[in-house]
Amino acid sequence: MSRWFTGLLSAVGLFAVTAATAEETPIKIGFVTTLSGPAASIGQELVDGFKLGLEKTKGRLGGRPVEAFYADDQAKPDIGRQHAEKMVESDKVDILTGINFSNVLLAAAKPALDAGVLYVSANAGPSQYAGRQCHPRFFAASFQNDTTSEAIGIYMQEKGIKDVYILAPNYPAGRDMVAGFKRYYKGAVLGEVYTAFGQLDYAAEIAQLRAAKPSAVYFFYPGGMGINFVKQYDQAGLKAQIPLYTGAFVVDQSILPAMGDAALGIKTATLWSEDFDNVASREFAAAFEKAHGRIPSPYAADAYDLVLMLDAAVRANGGRVDDKSALARALETVKFDSIRGNFRFNTNHFPILDYYLTTVEKDAKGRVVNKLGERIVHDLKDNYADICKMAR
Repeated sequence: MSRWFTGLLSAVGLFAVTAATAEETPIKIGFVTTLSGPAASIGQELVDGFKLGLEKTKGRLGGRPVEAFYADDQAKPDIGRQHAEKMVESDKVDILTGINFSNVLLAAAKPALDAGVLYVSANAGPSQYAGRQCHPRFFAASFQNDTTSEAIGIYMQEKGIKDVYILAPNYPAGRDMVAGFKRYYKGAVLGEVYTAFGQLDYAAEIAQLRAAKPSAVYFFYPGGMGINFVKQYDQAGLKAQIPLYTGAFVVDQSILPAMGDAALGIKTATLWSEDFDNVASREFAAAFEKAHGRIPSPYAADAYDLVLMLDAAVRANGGRVDDKSALARALETVKFDSIRGNFRFNTNHFPILDYYLTTVEKDAKGRVVNKLGERIVHDLKDNYADICKMAR
């Protein structure tokens, strides 16, 4: 056997070993979310949905194993940024995700993006990254903050509700949600109140609302804020007099059990509900309830969908995650069996989705659920894509 042929065999063998090793090198994912405090239920839903998605893909993305790192941002921007920097610099993550509050995301995403890491949001969808700060390595697999409120605004406008009172926390997502609502709702606004982020006592605001005598209330209070507001609103005897409307991720299964009957009758615009009737969604909802003994929320649904999306994108990219530009291009046109039924990315890397009406009711088992109703709007695009100038 010639030295040339022997060398060729050695080179081929080395290539095969190198390729096999690369295929088994784990894809590192950093998952920063809120796991303590009044909003801990949101972060837990995201983690549980994400882990269930990894069970579905057998712990792999595009055929490669996954190593996940989890951290609690405590709903604090500085803590979130610290965790993101550690995951990027020390853990060498390929992808960062998980943050549920927009103020935390705005602090934490930049160092990751500056370091060349891909950020794919499982929840928060701030307007900044949808518009002027759009980035080729930033994707929102969930939604753009304004859109669920735009959808309920569309519904309320179509129903001819003449005036409304608005309440939301004073932080980026609260401002985005209200802006989205007012973009399509054109009735009179009798009050627009921004409360402190994390506030849990709404007695003063409810008294002011009562005095204004609106036809309806639009509110955005996620997590523990929402639990307290809805219960205090019900205790004040206003629920039967002035109906409540909101967008997704406010009155869902992360907090509905704690709200109980106080939430009955609230109408929501949502991108996913626990009784969505497609094969992928039914499979997810059944698996989640079996694993956790509770109905999943849209938070869990989006995090589960995120895994399916990443799995499809990595597979389409030949299993490679080292070239983040190539992986981003694969995400832009990703095709996967979304539990939301209809999903595609707009040019600013935020999704184009259908939105539906749900009403809080009790199911046959006596559980408080979001009963799926009519589709409000098809293929809703956010209003920031036109000002996104995506640098390549």
